[in-house]
Amino acid sequence: MPPHLQITATIDFIAQAGPGRECLMAQDHAAANAFWFNIDVPEGHGFRPGDRVRVTVERLP
Repeated sequence: MPPHLQITATIDFIAQAGPGRECLMAQDHAAANAFWFNIDVPEGHGFRPGDRVRVTVERLP
């Protein structure tokens, strides 16, 4: 099944989300058309603020 939606954005900051988890966050307040996301990931992921990422949203059967 092809992707339903792809968002390409820059990680603004990374927050603690709980034991062993961090949250990748994009919340660009300056751009009216910017997409926001908060995604919990395991610690040790290697991402840093300023990294560009692509988030794919798919509908599964």
